[in-house]
Amino acid sequence: MADRYDDRYTESQVILTTVKIISPFTLTYGMFMALHGADSPGGGFQGGAIVGVTILMIAFAFGIEPTRQWLSNSAIVGLVVGGVAIFFSIGAVTMVLGGKFLEYGRFESALGIPNGGKWAMEAIEIGGITLIVAGVVITLFFATAAGFTPERKAENSQEVTEDD
Repeated sequence: MADRYDDRYTESQVILTTVKIISPFTLTYGMFMALHGADSPGGGFQGGAIVGVTILMIAFAFGIEPTRQWLSNSAIVGLVVGGVAIFFSIGAVTMVLGGKFLEYGRFESALGIPNGGKWAMEAIEIGGITLIVAGVVITLFFATAAGFTPERKAENSQEVTEDD
């Protein structure tokens, strides 16, 4: 079977060194995009995507399994759940204050917070959307990297008979 493909991980010093140098800058740029997104081009989605892709770049350089072990599933789930909780909490607070869901003006009128709408939008952008997007990008990558084998299909599937 000379046509067989070898998919084992091989280390490349060029890739390892490049990722070690570039990843702090891409992570910083992703956070910059997220932090300045409501006032300038960019935003939570773009910043979260860049942060998530930085983790993917680290996984390609240092191996997917070591990165998966370094970044536990509970941390990734925490990113997504934390983002959804922040998003929902801000919307729920505006409803408690007598407004509609995500009616940012209620922070100024009911609580007297100067620029309350701006701060609520920033919290949604940074705390909500950025965390959700980064977590989903990382989760989809690890799910795709896990692959699909016929053995997994046999374990998870049930035969459908004509009687069903």
